[in-house]
Amino acid sequence: MSGTLRAQLCFLLLSVTALRGHARFLDIQDNEISPEGLLSLLSSELKRELPEEFVYRRALRCLDMVAVEGQFTFTAERPQLNCAVFFIGEPSDIISIEYDSVNIDCRGGDFVKVFDGWVMKGEKFPSSQDHPLPLYERYSDYCETGVTRPIVRSSQNVAMLFFRLHQSGSSFTVTFRKLINPFPCNVISQTPEGSFTMIIPQQHRNCSFSIIYPVEIQIGELSLGQHNDLKRSILGCAGSGDFVELLGGNGMDTSKMFPMADLCYSFNGPAQMKVGCDNTVVRMVSSGKFVNRVSFQYRLLGHQELQQMKGNSVEDVCLRA
Repeated sequence: MSGTLRAQLCFLLLSVTALRGHARFLDIQDNEISPEGLLSLLSSELKRELPEEFVYRRALRCLDMVAVEGQFTFTAERPQLNCAVFFIGEPSDIISIEYDSVNIDCRGGDFVKVFDGWVMKGEKFPSSQDHPLPLYERYSDYCETGVTRPIVRSSQNVAMLFFRLHQSGSSFTVTFRKLINPFPCNVISQTPEGSFTMIIPQQHRNCSFSIIYPVEIQIGELSLGQHNDLKRSILGCAGSGDFVELLGGNGMDTSKMFPMADLCYSFNGPAQMKVGCDNTVVRMVSSGKFVNRVSFQYRLLGHQELQQMKGNSVEDVCLRA
């Protein structure tokens, strides 16, 4: 990966927002770690394989990634004011976070909050237009709910925990579990290579599959019900009400990403495109009238492929940005 792309990926994954104590919503801005950062943390977490009879336990870091089920404890050795933990599961998972014990000073300005999704540089995944809940309902503050809501569940395979502790010795323990989601909608991929089938069963909603790498996408099957070809040709895919779009960008919010291609007709057979962006998204928009389905594969682009894309076509839009 080029130095520019590594810097952009660092911007996306490794810069986390400083928590504003008096802000209603959290916005991560200032924390930075090395370019290997969260990706290496994720890789180390994914390598762990534990016998089912054992509960995995470990201490949390101020900036952390958790991909393995278990019990996690943070104990402050000094004031920790800008901390965040990224939780991620498989595409077919949703995240469950249970408070086992909490020893913090809520009146003194401490907090532990769960966000339904991920936040990076002020951009949120899923975006507000793709998430089933309004933004204010996606935040769960322990100091406001306490024991009345000891378990928080996400709407997709990612969630975040923000916390601010002013006194040494303050601590909390949470248990992270993965629950099955029969119809995964919004997903962040753990890896730069794989395959996925997204199905929306007659629901009026938008679903995004996000791959935080420059990749080649190959769509093998697309089924969108039946539409009038004349209407589609006049109004474009948006006029059809059911379509799939391929997006590329260097942030998380799909509404701010570059449209690379859109598809609003069913087909079988490969259709592929290379996207030289730090984030590649397959996004399906559904009217709720049909059972919509898209199957695709993706693989990481090599350094030589990225170099060849520069200046050659529309596919290099992120490389030039």
